[in-house]
Amino acid sequence: MAQILVNGEPQTVEFPLTVTELIQLNKVYQPEMVSVQVNEEFADREDWDKLQLKEGDAVDFLYFMGGGAHD
Repeated sequence: MAQILVNGEPQTVEFPLTVTELIQLNKVYQPEMVSVQVNEEFADREDWDKLQLKEGDAVDFLYFMGGGAHD
């Protein structure tokens, strides 16, 4: 068992673990709409299946919301 941070919260996980597996483990809502940062660097979506996480990594799931000013 190992510790990582997920969206700022400690989470105990088992390795090996990829970004894709972490997304599934956390039941991320609309994973096709999420961006992922690992240690404050954006991870390319095409690398999620092979990007192995390690002890102490900080992972953030980010959703970008559109919007604008209303008059």
